[in-house]
Amino acid sequence: MNIKELLAMNYKELQDDIQSIKTLMERSSKFISLSGLSGILAGLYALGGTAVAYWVLSDHYTGLVRGQGIHGFAIIFKLFLIALAVLVLSIVTGIFLTVRKGIKKGQSVWNPVSRNLLSTMLVPLVSGGLFIFILAFKGQHAYISASCLIFYGLALFSASHFTYDDIKWVGIIEIFLGLGAALFPGWGLWFWAMGFGIIHIIYGSIMYFKYDR
Repeated sequence: MNIKELLAMNYKELQDDIQSIKTLMERSSKFISLSGLSGILAGLYALGGTAVAYWVLSDHYTGLVRGQGIHGFAIIFKLFLIALAVLVLSIVTGIFLTVRKGIKKGQSVWNPVSRNLLSTMLVPLVSGGLFIFILAFKGQHAYISASCLIFYGLALFSASHFTYDDIKWVGIIEIFLGLGAALFPGWGLWFWAMGFGIIHIIYGSIMYFKYDR
């Protein structure tokens, strides 16, 4: 074996070592057990919720369908239950699939990185939730969809520091959709469906084929 071959072999071994170190550092600083499939299912839940909300709103000729205001406690309560059902289904599915992926990869799901991820997301999510309740209490229902998208986008953008970088771009898209919903409040349902439905399905599919297979 000549010097060139020896150097080439040593260089390849060095590259492999660097890649191994990089992978270990990523695993220790990034939460990589997020499931792309959970994003797809969350998007499908959101589209199903949108269909039910459209049916409810169509019966009352109200804002998110015809550009008028939402009136009446009964219809607001129905919309709240629909959103709550979508949220609970998405969270339960996300936790189940994330834990399953973590087990397959031999990784602990509850660790310092996942705790940092959760705490980072909770600040915009909790503040956003309180702000949305204030809007509902004040009767400013036209901007609830916009607020959901904007605060959710901020949460994803913050969380991207502790997980896949792709999350950052999803967060930015959600923020812009929220701004669009604020600009056109009569179309809030459709912006909500795009942000929580279509974008989740697209993002989840990319994540699935990129990281889960």
